[in-house]
Amino acid sequence: MKNANTNNARWFSSLLLLLFIALKLTGHITWSWWWVLSPEWIPTAITVVLFSIWILVVYIKKKKREKGVIEK
Repeated sequence: MKNANTNNARWFSSLLLLLFIALKLTGHITWSWWWVLSPEWIPTAITVVLFSIWILVVYIKKKKREKGVIEK
């Protein structure tokens, strides 16, 4: 079920991106290209932030574990 939800979200994001591009190119919206392409970069940015937080948490836990082993 999780895979189906991820696939549906990806399809929705892709369709929204195509819609925004079509609206921009036909002059129906005057948004910046940053916002037109946002369905592509916002999920990527969120993923990068979450991955960075995860890496930081793992690093801190490792340092605490090493510090505890050294002190004993």
